Amino acid sequence: MADKNYILGLDVGNTVIKAVLFDTEGRQVAQHAIDGQSTFPEPGYVERDLEELWRNGCEAIRQLLVKSSVDPRSILAVGCAGHGNGLYLLDKDRQPLIGIQSLDSRAADVAAELDRKSGAQLQARCLQRPWPAQTPSLLAWVKRHAPDLYARTGTVLFCKDFVNFCLTGCLANDISDLSGAGLLALPEARLDRELLSLYDLEDAFAFFPRRVESADIVGQVTGEAAAVTGLSEGTPVIGGFFDVVSSAMGSGVINAGEASIIAGTWSINQVFADKPVISPDVFMVTTFGRDRYVNIESSATSAANLEWYVHRVRGDHGDHAFERCNELVGSVSPRADDPFFHPFIFGSRLGAEFRGGFYGLAGWHGEGHMLRALFEGVCFEHRRHIGVLREAGLPVESAVMSGGGSRSQHWPQIMADVLEIPLRVAEARETGALGAAIGAAVAIGLYPDYEEAVAAMTRVANAYRPDAAQVSHYGRRYGLYAELTAQLRGFWNALRLPQ
Repeated sequence: MADKNYILGLDVGNTVIKAVLFDTEGRQVAQHAIDGQSTFPEPGYVERDLEELWRNGCEAIRQLLVKSSVDPRSILAVGCAGHGNGLYLLDKDRQPLIGIQSLDSRAADVAAELDRKSGAQLQARCLQRPWPAQTPSLLAWVKRHAPDLYARTGTVLFCKDFVNFCLTGCLANDISDLSGAGLLALPEARLDRELLSLYDLEDAFAFFPRRVESADIVGQVTGEAAAVTGLSEGTPVIGGFFDVVSSAMGSGVINAGEASIIAGTWSINQVFADKPVISPDVFMVTTFGRDRYVNIESSATSAANLEWYVHRVRGDHGDHAFERCNELVGSVSPRADDPFFHPFIFGSRLGAEFRGGFYGLAGWHGEGHMLRALFEGVCFEHRRHIGVLREAGLPVESAVMSGGGSRSQHWPQIMADVLEIPLRVAEARETGALGAAIGAAVAIGLYPDYEEAVAAMTRVANAYRPDAAQVSHYGRRYGLYAELTAQLRGFWNALRLPQ
């Protein structure tokens, strides 16, 4: 592979970290993923070991270089994307303190209190209200319930910022993660003490390092990082992206008015725009550059439910396990008496009391019916989110689907039928890493702007149109699903552990 140049994209999820190598036209050359471990110290707590995260990142990059056989000097730049929110803390000596993931719900009561006290003011300033896994809500929880940890805190990072720090020794937050966490006043993209005071965090201003745009170069790979990853010392590293933004770009979405649906750990439903939508009902707005906004409706109700089912119910791991689940879904045809599934294994933004569950099971139902119900339940929550965006004045007439769910033989068609819109699926499997690579390509001048980079580096693989018969079927089932959700709220609330 001599005489070619490449871009390295890293995608740091809640458990898996992926290293993906692309050529300068966005074609994937090689990839390697390492599945890390979440820990659950108490009910509602979801954490990760930051030293393990960095070890896994190093191993993923090393194995990628072995697989690809490329000269590390031909890698022109590194771009990293990561899950948004959660809380990644370093102490005052820049050593890891704690990594709290975006599936965590320990701060539910703190977020609810902050919302009652300052929710309307926060919505007006940062276009987002407090919620349990939001970075400032978690930091406020630490301040109240783990004061010793708060006193030791020196830096607040997001997960991809931690990887960037390990690669470069430089501390920075990019504006897509900050705005996605409700930490920037919009549209001016400013972090200030007045905003932090609304979270009762006026003393936390010094915890946040320098702020950069996503495609800014924040540093270069250090000699120490080069030794443990195999990368070339001096390789530029960009600020990186909140993964929902990079996944959208990696699937081909960049222009105002275009919609992206990501069926990953979270249900992400978003519309790009040249200005933020002002609506108390839309979950969040993030920005990644001047006049570049993404209006987002999301919750932890998507493919994470299938991961839970495979790992916890089937006790299985690896791609073969997910392939078997797809085979089982394809083995049954949709019927009016099929069971339902609520995809609230990791809660819901509608209420901390929400729980997952299968309903309406009968003796003639098998695992295929249960998995099809799971696929449908995930799509129903995407439909609810799309409805919120439409009510806020954002038209969603078609969309590009990405994320793990898009690689299923069946999920995209079910999604098109449930949402009643045409869907396209990107050619790239690793859209989050590709979006980060696109940002890196822009940063080093391979392309003059995001539009040209996305046009050159992305392609469409498949297209799906709604099936009229299934549209009617799912319209009826969605109504029953919504009714069941409303009826179970009291029951779920009774299950909550006393605080």
